[in-house]
Amino acid sequence: MKIPFCLPLIDKDVVDEVNDCLLNTGWLTSGPKVQQLEKEFAKLTNAPAALCVNSWTSGAMLILKWFGVKPGDEIIIPAYTYSATALCAMTIGAIPVMVDIGDDFNIATEKIKAAITPKTKAILPVDFGGNPCNYDDILALVNQEEVKDLFVAETERQEKLGRLLVLSDSAHSVGATYNGREAGVFTDVTIFSLHSVKNITAGEGGAICLNLPAPFDIKEELQFLKYFSLNGQTKSAFEKNKVGAWRYDIIDQGLKVNMPDICAAIALAQIRKYRTDMLPERKAIYEQYNDVFKKLDWVQLPPQDSPSKTSSYHLYALRIKNITETQRDEIIQYVSERGVGVNVHYIPMAMLTLFKNRGYKIEDYPNTYDSYSREISLPIYNNLGKDKVDYVIKSIIDGYHHVVGA
Repeated sequence: MKIPFCLPLIDKDVVDEVNDCLLNTGWLTSGPKVQQLEKEFAKLTNAPAALCVNSWTSGAMLILKWFGVKPGDEIIIPAYTYSATALCAMTIGAIPVMVDIGDDFNIATEKIKAAITPKTKAILPVDFGGNPCNYDDILALVNQEEVKDLFVAETERQEKLGRLLVLSDSAHSVGATYNGREAGVFTDVTIFSLHSVKNITAGEGGAICLNLPAPFDIKEELQFLKYFSLNGQTKSAFEKNKVGAWRYDIIDQGLKVNMPDICAAIALAQIRKYRTDMLPERKAIYEQYNDVFKKLDWVQLPPQDSPSKTSSYHLYALRIKNITETQRDEIIQYVSERGVGVNVHYIPMAMLTLFKNRGYKIEDYPNTYDSYSREISLPIYNNLGKDKVDYVIKSIIDGYHHVVGA
């Protein structure tokens, strides 16, 4: 049996929506499909406003530049995340300051305060695998008077906020909840990924949700960000295409990161049935894994739902107790040879050449290394099927006994 690690949901609804874009609307770049998708994201998340872009990374760069982050400023991130969480800051000259994680894979909130300096402009927590961070603790921290006193506001927007920006890396967590709220309104700004492997995909893409506090005018900031995502241009190509509407202005040095309609069409077909069909199916697969693995004393289950948190079930991040990194790799090899696609989330940034060359050391993040060294991500996606999940489970159990011999 061959089981890929991940497959996007490409069904009749997706094909019909894409065909409508290709054959009926006559528009491929940002246009009516993007506008519809932004409305659907605002509806799904209860966010006051949403803006679609061409990737999570570009969306994060856009927001950091919007907030006035400049070369030499510091952004606090978890040490255990995909490198885009750091690269969005590095690309605009800012410095990622890594903080170790807790047992739930998410940033250890109790360690954030020690990382804050007068150069810090934002905290970028990551909802690992779709499990929300402890946002109440993070927001309480940034609102502490001694932390606010450290904040050096250098732009109008920084003055208006009066504290560190909390920007959620919710690449994994569309549909997750925290204390009864939807992902998208946990913090000041949230960015989702619509990459090919994500719960909702556009092939490539991202969605920014704004939840800025007073005195920000969210409609005004959304309009600016629309311009800012089009090289600072005050009209999209779609808007300029209307009769007599060719004239435009460039109001700022923006980025070119808008989402095309052809991508939005794919995501639009999925988001409309995400809550009713797609997310419940992912949860059922997650629970099918749980039902077996919770009975095995050598397994550490991924973070589980609680009264305050529900996941988006993006990853099933299994950790195996009391094994070495080498043994983990041998189990992966065994399972892969039996046709099961598995993965590791993630190789810690401090183990990658780019970051090692900049002075980051994995020894500084012991919890990150411990989780990484024992972690195997199992397939979890729509249309996977119960029989295939059973086969994945059997392959993991057989692999463990083959390698460990217990």
